[in-house]
Amino acid sequence: MAELNRLLIVDDNQDILSTFYEFFNSMNYEVKTASDGFAAVKLLKDKPNFFDCLITDLVMPNISGVGLISIVKKEYPDMKIIAMTGYGDQPGALASEAEADCVLFKPIDLFKIENIVAQLLITKDNSNSKQTDD
Repeated sequence: MAELNRLLIVDDNQDILSTFYEFFNSMNYEVKTASDGFAAVKLLKDKPNFFDCLITDLVMPNISGVGLISIVKKEYPDMKIIAMTGYGDQPGALASEAEADCVLFKPIDLFKIENIVAQLLITKDNSNSKQTDD
């Protein structure tokens, strides 16, 4: 049986967290959630190299999404990152600068984001298999 793809979803809005959790869980992803960047960093340190993809809000208390993206890119360079914002272009530009793989603006269509996650993980799998073939 194929291993489930593992997502870490970070948002300070509990409704969004629970909606994303239920949706991705129903789509056969293993999902963990965090309500801010600080909690996400703790999860990442507790389970290094566990997650395949990070989906994070950008504007949050404690550690912002932009700060979280910078930490993840430094510590876990192979992890795919999707940034989400409801605050217009400024946070989106910062997320791009922090090297998020994709920036989406809220409200987000769940099937669209699942399609993006799937595409990013296919790209990740292909690059990993190329490295092992050499």
